[in-house]
Amino acid sequence: MERLHEILDEHLNEHLLRISISGRRRAGRPDKVRIRPVLVKGRLLFQTAVSDGKKEFHKNYEKDELRTQVETWLLQDYRQLQMDTQEVSVQALVSKKGRATIKIKKAEHPVQPAAAEHNRKKQYLLEEGKAVPFLVDLGVQTPEGKTVNARYHKFRQINRFLEFVEDILPALDKSRELTIIDFGCGKSYLTFAMYYYLHEQQGLDVRMIGLDLKEDVIAHCNQLAGKYGYEKLQFLTGDIASYEGCTKADMVVTLHACDTATDYALQKAVEWNAKVILSVPCCQHELNAQIHSGLMQPVLKYGLIRERMAALLTDAFRAELLEEQGYQVQILEFIDMEHTPKNILLRAVQKKNGTRQTSQALTACMKAWNAHPLLGSLLQRDEA
Repeated sequence: MERLHEILDEHLNEHLLRISISGRRRAGRPDKVRIRPVLVKGRLLFQTAVSDGKKEFHKNYEKDELRTQVETWLLQDYRQLQMDTQEVSVQALVSKKGRATIKIKKAEHPVQPAAAEHNRKKQYLLEEGKAVPFLVDLGVQTPEGKTVNARYHKFRQINRFLEFVEDILPALDKSRELTIIDFGCGKSYLTFAMYYYLHEQQGLDVRMIGLDLKEDVIAHCNQLAGKYGYEKLQFLTGDIASYEGCTKADMVVTLHACDTATDYALQKAVEWNAKVILSVPCCQHELNAQIHSGLMQPVLKYGLIRERMAALLTDAFRAELLEEQGYQVQILEFIDMEHTPKNILLRAVQKKNGTRQTSQALTACMKAWNAHPLLGSLLQRDEA
């Protein structure tokens, strides 16, 4: 391990591209740990991403702290390390006795430093410096393609969402027309971004419908879709709960649909047998008036804590209810908390041959909290 210690000491710097640690030694450990360099207020740190199948956890480390953690992982939990830098590629296999077999080779396609403080630039799916018509019209970019400083957080948010869309592409049948419904589309930044990415960049045949209650906003969005020649992008005025415009959808998106509007959208997605659901809930008030637990009362008596607990429970119950319907669900961080507290994204992908089943543990948990979430009632209604 001494040689591996030296390699980590040498390459944990701004030239690092990525590290992947895999080959778990024992059950119960995540399949993989991913590591990348990040800049936080001008400081170079290293961010780990660990997934338990439903949630992804991130933690930032200083160099020495990370090196110690990586060595611990390889001695106790994992067998293999793959590290890529701008100059070299390193592969290490570690035996049970801690003996490391290491292979180092030069990078096949060396790249310029990407994490240096003065020139670090993230590679977005919508490239910086390349004008995208809808981003220009929506005030995110200038006609020359420069991102407007005051709207940079929106540019990052759009690209972050597209990364989630990119991840679920293998779950969709790309050999035919795909139907995508966006409930509560609002000004439709992300609706336009999805259509542009899927149709213009990926060349997929997609029919996309954006739904919202505001007639003036819908009219403006339809005007823009016509201007760009997006023939299969349509915006409609309507309510999520009563929408009956289709009987089947491949993907359902619901972003910041307020309170129980999210539940109606999720129920529709299940009813339409959607392969993918992407949901960013908002204003989860329903359970705030319901939850009661004698054991938890000492903390629930604080209004702010109760509100946040209710919001988290709401989304956790939604995730579990979708699991019951045959989906694999992850709860992910959508965007940095500094830009919006509404940063939880539920990503549900229908399992192959997924069967619907009731979780007795979930039923007991809801009972313990005196919680009766609307989504559970809506899904039971469908099965009746």
